[in-house]
Amino acid sequence: MLVRGMRTLEKHGGATATRRRAAAKGPPPPPRRAARSAEAEAGRARVRLDVDERRAQLVELGLAEFGTRTYEEVSIDLIAQAAGISKGLLYHYFPTKRAYYVACVREAAARLVARLELPTDVPPLERLQVGLDRYLEYVRAHGGAFATLMRSGAFADRELAAVIDETRATLLGRLTSGMADIFPAPGTLSSPLLQIALQGWVGLAEAMSIAWVEACVAAEDARSTRPAPRADEVRDLLAQTLVAIVGSAVR
Repeated sequence: MLVRGMRTLEKHGGATATRRRAAAKGPPPPPRRAARSAEAEAGRARVRLDVDERRAQLVELGLAEFGTRTYEEVSIDLIAQAAGISKGLLYHYFPTKRAYYVACVREAAARLVARLELPTDVPPLERLQVGLDRYLEYVRAHGGAFATLMRSGAFADRELAAVIDETRATLLGRLTSGMADIFPAPGTLSSPLLQIALQGWVGLAEAMSIAWVEACVAAEDARSTRPAPRADEVRDLLAQTLVAIVGSAVR
């Protein structure tokens, strides 16, 4: 019993002494940093995205901004703020605003090309109609970005012009795939005259697409009394024009 009592006394006495020493030293120092809020922690999580995820996030934000504003109006500061990163970190991924814009144009072009993966087991004219339907769907969904790009003077920039020309060539190749079966003359789709004619048709298709999107937007105004042409009407006109150009050139 004595031993047990001494141990109890030592235990309480030690605790009392510890409290006295703590009191003599004053209150414990405050933590070096206040606890972060859940929102701040979420921000830190965003910052820890890997390189590919971060680039994809920034390009997505850029597509939205460049699709609704001119190049000069787009603010890199606001995009960085929306991404939850510093402007300097954005420039780590894209060294200049122009490089950032080119990356966004490349992504938009890749999405359009992916949309025009056309079936190969259908007749050429049906494949052409499917391709034009998908093209017009894309243009209607991204009309602002499409019109801004076509009217931005991007063609004065060699790198951007190369992206656009490559995209045009890919789309044209898919839309005209199999047409040699309709016009079976040797070298039909490789003649210089036809190539020039096809380039002219591409310009016509782009101009018609922009005009159609603008007509659709105008028709949505409550004060408008003029309906916009239907997508299938625009598609059929483009398809008939392309077939006529090919037929005329090969004859």
